Amino acid sequence: MTQPVPSSDRLFETRAHLLQALPGDVATAEIIRGELIATVKRASIVKVATFLRDDAVCQFTQLIDICGVDYPEREERFEVVYHLLSMNKNTRIRLKVPAGEDTPVASLTGVFPCADWLEREVWDMYGVFFSGHPDLRRILTDYGFDGHPQRKDFPLTGYVEMRYDEDQKRVIYEPVKLVQDFRTFDFLSPWEGIQKLLPGDEKAPAPPPKQGGA
Repeated sequence: MTQPVPSSDRLFETRAHLLQALPGDVATAEIIRGELIATVKRASIVKVATFLRDDAVCQFTQLIDICGVDYPEREERFEVVYHLLSMNKNTRIRLKVPAGEDTPVASLTGVFPCADWLEREVWDMYGVFFSGHPDLRRILTDYGFDGHPQRKDFPLTGYVEMRYDEDQKRVIYEPVKLVQDFRTFDFLSPWEGIQKLLPGDEKAPAPPPKQGGA
């Protein structure tokens, strides 16, 4: 009976195979906390994704998710992050592609059709443009929305939202209300810095009086 290959061994095997097969397309490939993470050159994302899907060693046939990350201090401020799954190998890989505000990333809709809506969400939230996408338009924000809400420099006030009002039976516009209950401190949580006595504190010994300075 064939013994199953440990997942850690499969990760190292996949990493070595990827670096050997695509040395000019994969900038780095590391195993961090039991996860295989590869940084891919922006111009090579379609080539790398196709290889990972079709190669017999890899067999990453499922695209699980695409998301964005914003690093405003970087020259190319965004990272587009892809999560792929190999059902046959029981292995995952995370791909990272750097991108700027004016540097489009090639769409993966031709490799993984499910990338359609995932790329639309990244475009909507971060403004990363995916070249070759068949229908790149907003998917979460309202029609005519200006800006990209997940950017770290996106303002928190001055915007309106559109919704259907059941009482008025029509679509209405109203100022965006950012409900942030966590800013209403009751000092009952340990990270809020308790400044008052709680039940049971009266049993603690009183602190020694402060000595007057000279």
